Amino acid sequence: MKIGVLALQGNFAEHLVSLERIGVQSCEVRLPEQLDSIDGLIIPGGESTTIGKLATDFNLIEPLQRFGRQKAIWGTCAGAIFLSNDTIGRKQPILGLMDIQIERNAFGRQIASFETELPVAAFSAAGLDAADYHAIFIRAPLIAAVGPQVKVISRLSDGRIVAAQQGRLLATSFHPELTTDDRFHRYFISLI
Repeated sequence: MKIGVLALQGNFAEHLVSLERIGVQSCEVRLPEQLDSIDGLIIPGGESTTIGKLATDFNLIEPLQRFGRQKAIWGTCAGAIFLSNDTIGRKQPILGLMDIQIERNAFGRQIASFETELPVAAFSAAGLDAADYHAIFIRAPLIAAVGPQVKVISRLSDGRIVAAQQGRLLATSFHPELTTDDRFHRYFISLI
């Protein structure tokens, strides 16, 4: 198995380290032809408008859409925005693959970044430790609404959605690559 990490901008290096730590072969992806040799793709956190613009410039939008209709993609933070089919009140290049509505910077500016413990029931179903997950939110988006085919896999204590899955597509509002807890990376591998 080989996992690609979209390496246009953002936290791609941290995801590569996380994948290496769990023994999964990985590579940086910058060009459409690099999608042919991977089994799944992570779209990292960063700046979603920049990721979308660079993906457009490198002719990656349509190849990424084709890839996501056949294989697993996980979007973290900005990657979740890019994976969505609706960014509330904002027009920007997105893939439109996952039936989720995203509110960008829903928790405020950089200074409002926070960490919290999250329950993730899907972990136990995948054979992973079901203990709460320590999540890091940095200028994070919120999954404001999900379509009928989307399963909510984690919420904040106030009920707001921060992780969802639609088949082999996964979206998280937070940054699992910034922790040493590899359960979300292992969960993504289980979707492949």
